[in-house]
Amino acid sequence: MNKQVVQEYYGDILQTSSDLRTDACTTDAAPPQHVREALARVHDAVAERYYGCGLAIPAELDGLRVLDLGCGAGRDVYALASLVGPGGHVTGVDMTAEQLAVARAHEAWHAEAFGYANPNTRFVEGELEKLDALDLEPASFDLIISNCVINLCTDKPAVFRAAHRLLKPGGELYFSDVYADRRIPASLVADPVLYGECLSGALYWGDYQAVAMAAGFGDPRVVDHRPLAIVDPVLKARVGPIRFASVTARLFKLDGLEPACEDYGQAVIYRGGVEGMEEVFVLDGEHHIEQGRVFPVCGNTLAMLTGTRFAPYFDVLGTGDRHYGLFPGCAAPEVFAAAGLPRPAPVGGCC
Repeated sequence: MNKQVVQEYYGDILQTSSDLRTDACTTDAAPPQHVREALARVHDAVAERYYGCGLAIPAELDGLRVLDLGCGAGRDVYALASLVGPGGHVTGVDMTAEQLAVARAHEAWHAEAFGYANPNTRFVEGELEKLDALDLEPASFDLIISNCVINLCTDKPAVFRAAHRLLKPGGELYFSDVYADRRIPASLVADPVLYGECLSGALYWGDYQAVAMAAGFGDPRVVDHRPLAIVDPVLKARVGPIRFASVTARLFKLDGLEPACEDYGQAVIYRGGVEGMEEVFVLDGEHHIEQGRVFPVCGNTLAMLTGTRFAPYFDVLGTGDRHYGLFPGCAAPEVFAAAGLPRPAPVGGCC
């Protein structure tokens, strides 16, 4: 039922983003200048059918192979196509034929606008719950993005498992989506408007973290978040006390990530050089790393910086051959506090 609801809502009911009844599928984040320029180069007919809830375009994209899950009419696909350059490639997957028709109709236009001899884009019709059945090569993508679409999927664990399978080692799932502060009642999940508006299909935040880790993505990180406002009084009354938030998150395909922030006595120095982050590299909401400054990191954060496409921009201090316990500033188990042992004082760096 929900598949039909989504296809009708995004294929027939919504013609432009102005038809939305909540601010769930809108974006208020201010992108860096080079991303703003890429978005401005997208054709108006594509841009006006954008329904994302965040900025699902990370840094350091040149030459990457990218997959957009739930690409719609292709706004993010074309912005990314501009940013990855002629040596990169972007594939978009969506199940709504009407949206894909708009995307495909503008492939040649964007290639010409970007100065490319041929389009570096491809659009595939299919369901995100059935990515394994599509013509997508395992371990072939450097980056997977998604913008306010996974909440519309009926089998969310399948989407995360497939994303993990499709990423190269060290690759990243960087995506924006809507979450709830509790599990949504079945009666609301069945509401076609609430579902189409990206609300009643939202995962409970605690379930998201469990699903992501079960798929193989250790230590989920939050990049940005904002509470959602439901201004339509009818829809607001239907959801009652349930609170919703839009979250931009990143998940890395890395082996060996630990359940907690463990201290190995290491630090990094950001050399600079990432476009849009020349002075401060932002890994997530808790890790803003100033250029040239020694920044202590836990083992997981070190892996995210040095086992991924960001490795060339960081120098590492310390050998990591000695474990010092939980990283300073992280919550210590109460059993140790009860024994009268002092908690370590925060020293900056990792959480």
